[in-house]
Amino acid sequence: MRAPEHIILSRTDSIGDVMLTLPMAGLLREHWPGVRITFLGRGYTAPILHRCRHVDQVLTLEELAASDPVKSLRAIGADALVHVFPHKQVAQWAARAGIAWRIGTAHRWWHWTTCTHRVAFSRRRSDLHEAQLNLKLLRPFGITELPDMERSATLSGFIPPALDEKLRGYFRTDRKHLVIHPRSKGSAVEWGLDRCTALIGALDPTCWHVFVTGTSAEAEDYRERLPLHLSHVTDTGGQLTLEELMALIAASDALVAASTGPLHIAAACGIRAIGLFAPQRPIHPGRWAPIGKDAHALIAERPPMDGGPQASIHAITVAQVLGALEAGRS
Repeated sequence: MRAPEHIILSRTDSIGDVMLTLPMAGLLREHWPGVRITFLGRGYTAPILHRCRHVDQVLTLEELAASDPVKSLRAIGADALVHVFPHKQVAQWAARAGIAWRIGTAHRWWHWTTCTHRVAFSRRRSDLHEAQLNLKLLRPFGITELPDMERSATLSGFIPPALDEKLRGYFRTDRKHLVIHPRSKGSAVEWGLDRCTALIGALDPTCWHVFVTGTSAEAEDYRERLPLHLSHVTDTGGQLTLEELMALIAASDALVAASTGPLHIAAACGIRAIGLFAPQRPIHPGRWAPIGKDAHALIAERPPMDGGPQASIHAITVAQVLGALEAGRS
């Protein structure tokens, strides 16, 4: 096929999903160095997209919906749009805009009336990682490569922001810094505040300083239950923009979280990213593990025979997490 000149990648869901879509932009750039890539995402993920060197333009769903969306899509002048995350309205707008190549999964009925190319695959039943599954949507372009996790990490093109003066004051030169992100806004099975408390208590305060992160609503909950009064703990819940959170994570040594956006940010930043997972499908680490040069996915050494995902992730011990924090460090 003729090399496309301008491709829109549409992924209008959460931070972690967007992070695992960035390698798609990198692979497109490898195949066609001159291609222009616009990323359509939600407004709150825009700061991440602006940090990807493979993304030329960021368009938010909110901006598009507030305009004449069909006219706006036509004005972009893209010759292809890939629906990485199916969104019925976006699919209808793209069809009405007359974008020549409109690619989506065959498992959404509205794609049969709005897409020119439909790719058949099942995310739920697949053994592939989410980052690899995204790449299946590039088949109509003739791109069939499914890079492994190590190579996928090199394709993300993510460049985190630097610390500003405010954040530099949070760091100590005589400590390693650990980010604990205890909540997930309901997107993942969580380890539990009692286990986060035990982890904080087990860390040597002469070696480690802990940042606890989360939204304002999450902080209202965890502040009553985590030992935030300890001298080696700083609570940043509700106090950081996403840009600042990215900078804080990038400047830290490690992060511990369930399968959340901050976990995938940490992996892309190259720090030690320790993800806590249950082994059950479709939330297992084979599908959602962080990808990065120092990324790790933990499951319980002795998962319970029954009890489901929550019991499984709760069975991950503090000793396991401590071991992952210290493994291979001088």
